[in-house]
Order: sequence, then structure tokens, then C-alpha cells
Amino acid sequence: MAAEQAKKTGRIRQMIEIYQTTKVHDRNLTPLLVLCFIGPIAVALLVAWLLPGNWFSWVLWPITGILVGILLVMIVLGRRAEAVAYRQIEGRPGAVGAIVQSALRRSWRGSEIPVAINKSQDAVYRVVGRGGVVLISEGSRQRTLRMAQDEERKVKRALRNVEVVHLYVGPDEGGIPLPKLSKELVRLKPKLNRNEIAAVYNRLSSLQAAPVGIPKGMDPNKMRSQRPR
Repeated sequence: MAAEQAKKTGRIRQMIEIYQTTKVHDRNLTPLLVLCFIGPIAVALLVAWLLPGNWFSWVLWPITGILVGILLVMIVLGRRAEAVAYRQIEGRPGAVGAIVQSALRRSWRGSEIPVAINKSQDAVYRVVGRGGVVLISEGSRQRTLRMAQDEERKVKRALRNVEVVHLYVGPDEGGIPLPKLSKELVRLKPKLNRNEIAAVYNRLSSLQAAPVGIPKGMDPNKMRSQRPR
């Protein structure tokens, strides 16, 4: 019982911290959350007044409105906090690594550490999931092209029958906006099942000689602190 109470208190504290952090960068957050909370309650009271019923209806409908309001507040707060986090890291070296570490679905496996990086801090990341092996380039498209091709050859030597997909996140033409990276991965046609994902990921990880290193100025846990659990 005490553990459950402590867990609930921790979640409330986390929500408060997320709100305080997000409102600094999102001026419309507070009025929007107030509207999300009061709106369902007002609608519930209106429904209770319009529909014939006894005292039980007058109790049930407001309670329903309060619960819906709390749910909306949590959903909106989470999305606004995530949007703020994306804006803060987008365009910075290591942003893709933060997404790989914190925002990818469980069906994808990868590391915030790039498999290739140059002096300009352009980087290539590798993730493995239902869509196969995906190499994600970050920075200049022209400078990362050679690095991505080299990494593809390494993958092909280790796993000849696995398809390699290239994605690019950056300011150049055809670049995927950082907030849409996760959705872009989900859209890929399934090629591997769960067991194959684990086998491919472990095989490629064993071939990685040494960590390339995270670009300076980027904390891969940046986004994690912005999202309620």
C-alpha cells in the first residue's frame, strides 16, 4: 500500500515538474490546460441539466466530467511537453540520438551513440526493427552520404539477406523533420519479426568495435525528462 502511494505521489510530482518546465517555453500552456479541465465539466453539467434524472445523475455526470478533464489535461500536457522538447533539440548534433534513446517504440532497437561521425559532427545512427536495418543520417546530406554508404556495406557483409533502409534528418532537401522520425520508421513495410530483430541487432552490435561517441552539447536523456510516464 505504501509503495503504491509513493508511486502515485511520484507521478504527481513528475507531472508538476513537466508542467513547470514546459510553461517556460509555451505561453499558451496554462490557459489551454484550464480549458481542457473546465470544458468537460461544463458539458457534463449541461447534459445533467438537459436530461431528466434523479440526484444520482447530478452526481455521476460531474464526476465523469472531472475524470475526462483530468485525462485531457494529461494528454495535452504530454504532447505540448514533447513538442517543446523537439524544438529545443532540433537541428543540434545528437538530436537523432536523443530520439533513438527516448522516443522510439519498443519494436525498434538502437543506440544514442552514432555508428559513424565526422569532424563537422554529422552522424549516422543505426536502428533495427520491423522495417529492417535503418541507417539515419543527421547533418549535411552530402557529407553523410559517404558515411551511410560505408555503413551499409558493413551491414551487408555481416548480414547479406537483410535490407538496409536510408533515412535523412536535416535541413537539406528531402530531410525528415525530427518530430516525424518515429512515424517515418513505423511506416516502413515490416520485414523482420521479433526474434529476427533481436538476432540482427545482437549480430550488428557485436561487430561494433568501439563507441564513436556522442556529439558534444547533446544529452540523450533530454527528451526523457520531458515526457510523463
